[in-house]
Amino acid sequence: MKISFDCADKINGLLTMTIEAADYQEAVEKTLKNYRKKAQVPGFRPGMVPMGMIKKQYGTAVKVEEVNKLLSEKLYAYIQENNIKMLGEPLPNQEKQVPQDFEKDADLTFVFDIAVAPEFQAELSGKDKIDYYTIKVEDKLIDDQVQMYASQAGEFVKADVFSGNDTITGDLRELDENGNTKEGGITTEGGMVMPAYIKAEDQKKLFDGAKPGDIITFNPKKAYPDNDAEVAALLKVQKDDVKDLNADFSYQITEIRHFQPAEVNQQLFDRVFGEGTVTDEKAFREKIAATIAPQLQQNSDYKFLLDVRKYMEEKVGKLEFPEALLKRVMLQNNKDKGADYVEKNFEGSIHELGWHLIKEQLVSANNIKVEESDLKAVAKEAIRAQFAQYGMSNVPDDVLENYAAEQLKKRENIDNFVDRAIDQKLTETLKNVVKLNQKEVTLEEFNKLMSEK
Repeated sequence: MKISFDCADKINGLLTMTIEAADYQEAVEKTLKNYRKKAQVPGFRPGMVPMGMIKKQYGTAVKVEEVNKLLSEKLYAYIQENNIKMLGEPLPNQEKQVPQDFEKDADLTFVFDIAVAPEFQAELSGKDKIDYYTIKVEDKLIDDQVQMYASQAGEFVKADVFSGNDTITGDLRELDENGNTKEGGITTEGGMVMPAYIKAEDQKKLFDGAKPGDIITFNPKKAYPDNDAEVAALLKVQKDDVKDLNADFSYQITEIRHFQPAEVNQQLFDRVFGEGTVTDEKAFREKIAATIAPQLQQNSDYKFLLDVRKYMEEKVGKLEFPEALLKRVMLQNNKDKGADYVEKNFEGSIHELGWHLIKEQLVSANNIKVEESDLKAVAKEAIRAQFAQYGMSNVPDDVLENYAAEQLKKRENIDNFVDRAIDQKLTETLKNVVKLNQKEVTLEEFNKLMSEK
């Protein structure tokens, strides 16, 4: 077997592999002998079918299979042994590759185009200065979190007068042009309205100061213009039934419910952080601050890595890629989407590829490796964040462990967790490598900085 590799311009590689008959004949003969042992041919006992007949029927197909197996094995071994930084997959050369005759026992030559990563050096040290934004844990953030916990533990209570975001329940009757109940018209019991979400201001104002027992005349189609689904849900009918509906309705209010947040007391403290963990509002707020701080640090770390990326892209400069070849690779991987998709998304893909290569060097230079324990930690943190969205901040560790174990059984989750673990470890490492230009900002200021990206 002969393999040669040429890459004159450093990024467009040409790999030529010649497979000689001696490279595959032994494997082909062995496979054909096994076929002969199992072949069932009328007129011949098992294992006694003439080899010539076996070769005639299966020889070419077996040779193709063995050559392809050998081709793949030796090609990737050569690339790895020679440390060729290949991008994507090898593609048959469109000019030099000629059809191969598998019917003859002759040498077979294959020519591949190889997209090679550009050569560059990505390094960071204490001489490099990068901004790091620490977000203050302000009282307003704590107030908002207290309000969120109180809302999550709140409940609806009956109210005597409508206000704000109250929910109203009542009975609806379709009216005729004279304002009387229409015979055979739509009637609905228990129709629910949240006036705060009514689009038309004149219809919304009809509910100001409303009380149980009041009868209000309003027009559902005017209240919810261009939203037949909302009107149908209110009247409890099919969407098609309200297509041409323009009538007013009487609405007799039977109940008003007001949402009442929970009181900030021991019951709420126990619900959020577990029984007896905190015993007064001061400790409650301190505990909230302690939970907010790591979340804010995650935001700070995320921006830091974005800033590292921008800094490194500018430091490394524009990278040269084998664009024509990479477009072929991209098209090969997106056959169902076509050339238009490639042209539209190619520039963005190249930009991401450049950062991927830079990050690879930074990861390697800092000897960053992802262990199983890192994946489990990332999975647990993701699950903890999901629970926190529902106000559950005291989830037992064994519950997190079980959820994490289930998530890590799914192949589609693992790659995502690996990427997140690498980003976390790289961020933490680089914070100790470069010189940090520390800046303290409010969350509002931080969000503004992020929106400028």
